[in-house]
Amino acid sequence: MENFTIHSTDRTSIIDITQQIQSIVKESGIKDGVCYVFIPHTTAGVTINENADPDVKSDMLMEINKVIPFSDSYRHIEGNSAAHIKASLFGNSETIFLKEGRLQLGTWQGIFFCEFDGPRTRKVWVNLIKSE
Repeated sequence: MENFTIHSTDRTSIIDITQQIQSIVKESGIKDGVCYVFIPHTTAGVTINENADPDVKSDMLMEINKVIPFSDSYRHIEGNSAAHIKASLFGNSETIFLKEGRLQLGTWQGIFFCEFDGPRTRKVWVNLIKSE
């Protein structure tokens, strides 16, 4: 298993991590298999979505922050309930097939770390399984 650190600079952000993960795949030498991406945090997540137009990330954040506001009479004492809810909705893992040493993403797809309680320093875990 490999991992890397990511630094978020805003309370909520969506950060493209596709190239970091592809680099791990390349360095591994694994040609065909499966790539598992896991976020070991309760107030952050991961998603696969469009990486061609940066407005998609902005629109996603705008809407998720409308649907789940930062403040809404939450009872959690730390004051970050909205971040926990958002992380649960987005999820903490993704599975991507590998073929010929490349992540098998669609034409417009990228892998994104989703920060919901920043700014923070976070970890991304990547596990690669070689096909037999």
